[in-house]
Amino acid sequence: MQQFLNVTLGGLSQGAIYAAFALALVLIWRATRIINFAQGSMAMFSTYIALVLIESGQSYWAGFAAALLAGLVLGALIERVVIRPVEGGPELNAVIVTLGLFVAIQALAAILFGASFESFPAPFGLSGFSVGEFTVAFTPFSAFVIGSVVVVMLALVALFRFTDIGLRMRASAFNQEVARLLGVRVGNMLTLGWAFAAVVGSLAGLLIAGGNLVHPAYMDPVIVYGFVAAVLGGLESPAGAVVGGLLIGLALSYVSGYLGSELVTLAALGILVAVLLVRPHGLFSRTTARRV
Repeated sequence: MQQFLNVTLGGLSQGAIYAAFALALVLIWRATRIINFAQGSMAMFSTYIALVLIESGQSYWAGFAAALLAGLVLGALIERVVIRPVEGGPELNAVIVTLGLFVAIQALAAILFGASFESFPAPFGLSGFSVGEFTVAFTPFSAFVIGSVVVVMLALVALFRFTDIGLRMRASAFNQEVARLLGVRVGNMLTLGWAFAAVVGSLAGLLIAGGNLVHPAYMDPVIVYGFVAAVLGGLESPAGAVVGGLLIGLALSYVSGYLGSELVTLAALGILVAVLLVRPHGLFSRTTARRV
């Protein structure tokens, strides 16, 4: 019973991190209709900026804020300089560019920060809570991770449903010509979408790094599992991204805990294939009613 509880709580904690990354993918998809495969590398780069500040004597929260700000600037800069020239062409062009960015940013990080493993601190304790005579695999940092993901999900729902900026971003993503005729500054909205998504991605990078070792490729597994979570929940739904992330976290935790860690990647692939066959738009998607 204790093993089942620990595996479940560990899955929820890990799933919340996948959910944070999935939220970044959902945000950039809803704002620009692009899947950004460089999101993980961008998050890694901003996490290293936080680590440099922390190692120089600054507080964790100063590094945390600097990483989010770096993500904001990096996202806007990449959209303006790299993505903007290919946005008007075939959709595959932008995907290929993001894959190139994924490799380039990792290489740049290895040059600037080194390729060795480095310890990243956590703002809260990493010891599990004690319940009677047992210690469960749920820590204060796990609670911080889940709380952060819930706050981001609610913020994204509010952004796209109740704000003028969110409506303009969605209009720019679906039909740029009509949006321009209605007075929307499409270019600014696309840049803003990339910037916001990079901030959420940076948050995911900080959450997965907390209390762990970081290196230029440490986000690679999160990219895979976060993408599966986004597809599972539906690329149109922030709530679906959170549910998908938690489901993936639980499923992979059960596979690792009871069947073996070597089967985790295969399980993620199986879940992705099953979702694409049964419900290709995701559990919470309503895209069929909104095609243009």
